[in-house]
Amino acid sequence: MKKVYPDAAAALQGVLFDGMTIAAGGFGLCGIPELLLQAIRAAGTKDLTFASNNAGVDDFGIGILLQTRQVKKMLSSYVGENAEFMRQYLAGELEIEFNPQGTLAERMRAGGAGIPGFYTKTGVGTQVADGKEHKDFDGETYILERGIVADLAIVKAWKADDTGNLIFRKTARNFNPPAAMCGKICVAEVEEIVPRGSLDPDAIHLPGIYVHRLIQGEHEKRIEQRTTRKREDA
Repeated sequence: MKKVYPDAAAALQGVLFDGMTIAAGGFGLCGIPELLLQAIRAAGTKDLTFASNNAGVDDFGIGILLQTRQVKKMLSSYVGENAEFMRQYLAGELEIEFNPQGTLAERMRAGGAGIPGFYTKTGVGTQVADGKEHKDFDGETYILERGIVADLAIVKAWKADDTGNLIFRKTARNFNPPAAMCGKICVAEVEEIVPRGSLDPDAIHLPGIYVHRLIQGEHEKRIEQRTTRKREDA
């Protein structure tokens, strides 16, 4: 099966539809599928539900889709650093389902593994547990969380071969593997596509079985919070 496409728009051709659910990798601005998000914006697909740790910032990441009002609902664990995200939520224009970070990652992984639900102690006794089934195990209370199965997963990796085997760079791995796993279709963007057989099998973070389409592109690699200190000899 040919997995490599010339650009993000081509890779998303025939995949997007209004009202779909999209799982997106990334944490802040680290490891986000920026080229695919730009293509979704250009396509004008609307009423989207995104499962993502956060929504980037106002003018980058999922934030660009908030600007165009293409997002209806967010399943997220963090809403900071994005003024438009906060404004839409407080104004009742955007639905948010808050998830603890570990719960969100496990919901994605579970969905990709064919597990419809799992019990966790995280969130018990808080608003996170409202409306969810409670069950006791060994004297401890747990809540039922549902696995996430998305119509589409979009992820960003460092290297790939043409079969879709992916390697992520350091912390840019973050939510990308579980997001990729839970998509009925997974489209990955990478910095470099290398010849088949050149990747060490033990170094592959996500097997190509999860990746259906693949593009190579140039990325901005923005820094979300730049922290510096004075030189000691200054």
